Amino acid sequence: MINCDYGMTPGWYALYTRHQHEKAVANTLSAKGFQVFLPQYTVEHQWKDRRKQVTLPLFPCYVFVHTSLSQRVEVLRTPGVYQFVGFSGMPSAIPVEEIAAVRRVIDSSLKVEPHPYLQCGERVRVKSGPLTGSEGILVRQKNLCRLVLSIEILNRSVAVEMEMSKVERLATEVSPTYLRASSRAVVSSAA
Repeated sequence: MINCDYGMTPGWYALYTRHQHEKAVANTLSAKGFQVFLPQYTVEHQWKDRRKQVTLPLFPCYVFVHTSLSQRVEVLRTPGVYQFVGFSGMPSAIPVEEIAAVRRVIDSSLKVEPHPYLQCGERVRVKSGPLTGSEGILVRQKNLCRLVLSIEILNRSVAVEMEMSKVERLATEVSPTYLRASSRAVVSSAA
């Protein structure tokens, strides 16, 4: 049976943009009436003569838009937009839960920054605080615990500082890659 509704139901999609054009793309799409999400973070940059707080996109070269695929051409005509992110030439919708998790991080007062995308490790769920219910991977870096949240389709992640007491392990299978890496680490430390 042919799905006549294809492209009519709105969803969240990622747009791949020109380098450093994320804000302009987001502003233009908003002016056209689209619902846009451009998560950003603040970082201090050091130049020879000064320091300055700058706001940068959390996912460089990507903007999220809530639209139906029937408006795909209108979105693609926006200056600075290269394409929808997807597979086999078809845009892929991003799960609402992933967008909601990133929104909660941005809306919280926690320090957030881009993080390398991870596919292995222990998945956890936040059990208290402003990110309650968010799921991600717990990593340790410089004596700090961080929760890594991922947007699967982009192969991009963000990390937010988190107290160990605020997370609980999810009852999911650990990836075989993680097990192999862990067993190598145990063998190395035992040698």
